[in-house]
Parts: sequence; C-alpha cells; structure tokens
Amino acid sequence: MSELPHVRPERPAEPQPAGTRSPLSALDLLSLLCALFAVGTMAFWGFTAWDAPWNLVFGVGTPLLTLVLWGLFVSPRAVFVVHPFARGVIELLIYLSATIAWWSGGQAWIGLGFAVVAVTVGVLSGRKRVA
Repeated sequence: MSELPHVRPERPAEPQPAGTRSPLSALDLLSLLCALFAVGTMAFWGFTAWDAPWNLVFGVGTPLLTLVLWGLFVSPRAVFVVHPFARGVIELLIYLSATIAWWSGGQAWIGLGFAVVAVTVGVLSGRKRVA
C-alpha cells in the first residue's frame, strides 16, 4: 500500500443555480426548425398520400411517431441518453423519412433542399455536441 500515491480529493464544482443553462445559438434554432419541418412534412404526407380513413391514421400517427422518437433520443433533454453516433443516426432517419415523403409526393426539389439543409445542420450541431 505504500507504493500508492497520496491523492487529495478535490472539492466538487458548485452547481449552477436552478433554471440556468447555456444560451441557445443560431444552430440550435436551425436544428429545431428542421425538426419541426420534418414533423409537419410527415403530417402533410400522411394526410395527402392516403385515402380515407387511412389518411387520418397516417396523418396523425407519423408525426406522433416522429415526435416520440425525437423526444426519446434526439432532444436536448432526451429520456434515453444514447451514444452521439446513435443519436445522429436517429436524427438522420427522421430527416430521411421527411425527404422520402416529399419525393413520394412528386416534390423532389423540396425533399433534396430539405435534405441538404437538415444534414448540414445535423453535422454541425453534432460536431458541437461532441467537441
């Protein structure tokens, strides 16, 4: 036991006051807008791509599923803390589903534009989270 170095415990960092967190950046706002656009796209796709009564099922179900996935794994206060790679994959799947929804509706340019913006914002915010 005498070979072990003597380590003195450090005082823990003072907790931040309740209700304080880092301020939102423009990248956080763009990420939120991309997520909201994806949810709106899934609702639009669900209501327009299917005949009644399935349009109600998909028009309500796909945005709810998107919101549940985002809230469980991707949101800043996610229920399940996952590896940043898994978080990025889930975020990419949400954006991919919105892109495919636009493409299936005959609006490939909207889907492509959204894909470019969403992936760029996702990569930049992912780099910010990892750094």
